Amino acid sequence: MNFELTKEQQMIKEMVRDFAEQEVKSFAQELDQSASFRWETFEKMGKLGLLGIPFPEEYGGSGGDTVSYALAVEEIGKACGGTGLSYAAAVSLGASPIYNFGTEEQKHEWLTPMAKGETLGSFGLTEPNAGSDAGGTRTKAVLDGDEYVINGEKCWITNAGYARQIIVTAVTGKKDNGRNIISAIIVPTDTPGVTINCNYEKLGVKASNTCEIILENVRVPKENLLGDEKRGFSQFLNTLDGGRISIAALSVGIAQGAFEKALQYSKERQQFGQPISKFQAIQFKLADMAMEIELARNMVHKAAWLKDNRKPFSKEAAFAKLFASEMGFRVCNQAVQIHGGYGYMREYDVERHLRDIKLMEIGEGTSEIQRVVISRLLGC
Repeated sequence: MNFELTKEQQMIKEMVRDFAEQEVKSFAQELDQSASFRWETFEKMGKLGLLGIPFPEEYGGSGGDTVSYALAVEEIGKACGGTGLSYAAAVSLGASPIYNFGTEEQKHEWLTPMAKGETLGSFGLTEPNAGSDAGGTRTKAVLDGDEYVINGEKCWITNAGYARQIIVTAVTGKKDNGRNIISAIIVPTDTPGVTINCNYEKLGVKASNTCEIILENVRVPKENLLGDEKRGFSQFLNTLDGGRISIAALSVGIAQGAFEKALQYSKERQQFGQPISKFQAIQFKLADMAMEIELARNMVHKAAWLKDNRKPFSKEAAFAKLFASEMGFRVCNQAVQIHGGYGYMREYDVERHLRDIKLMEIGEGTSEIQRVVISRLLGC
């Protein structure tokens, strides 16, 4: 076993860290308060090749690996959870399904501009009545000649307001056992009948764009079908496996940001004639925080390594996502506690990390769903 990063991975980590310090962290509080998405940040990410890290150069990517991508997500998430979420969704949900399941024509048409950072993509899975029960999808797509006619509604879709296209899951027929056939279809956002509303008022990750999508008699060419028509459900389960690695990495980043603020504050805050870092109660909190962050990071890197080496990684991705997200909430909560009353104030910024981390226990499969996934993979 080798826990060292390669030279290329270390270079990417340092480059993204410098970028996040200069271009992400400085806007984090402002974007949180205004609940605004900063497109300029993503344009700069594109120029640096960050949006194409895990994709081959032939599709406009950087030719990197999943470990490198996880490192990038962590560094951006440490600076701003909302920006980190939009970055992770752009790569794992917007671009990866097209790379994994698309035709060559689809890859050149839709993936290449995303990998180059010229456009963003989005993934429309969740519906008002189909969240954890993704198989309960009600959006329907009916083949009419050479076109699919799509009707339905999607909610809580990241980046949709800035995306060139949305990968929409929809029921396209019935199996012999009576269950729905769910397919994935690429829907350009400028198609007539597509309405995108971005009016959600969220607890955290406010720098990320989150939208509702309404599809009314939306017509797209049947060539926009992504992958196998009858395997759309298994395709998006595969997509979620990869996405869980990125959410786990994002959780580590948010937790690391909160931890560093708490550590620094504990050395500066004087009580009873000495820094509070000298008190064992605070030392034990910080020790536990540092330990849990490192454990989660190792889980993320293992899942990413397995994926890069084409080994089964579904269980490890669920392990990483579940542990890292719940760890992140504990760490951010303790960071607020170490700050005391100041931790409750916006000025000290740790409350933002606490609000941002909560979504990590919900998105890409709740903690409860992760435990279901893990138990099934254990053969229970």
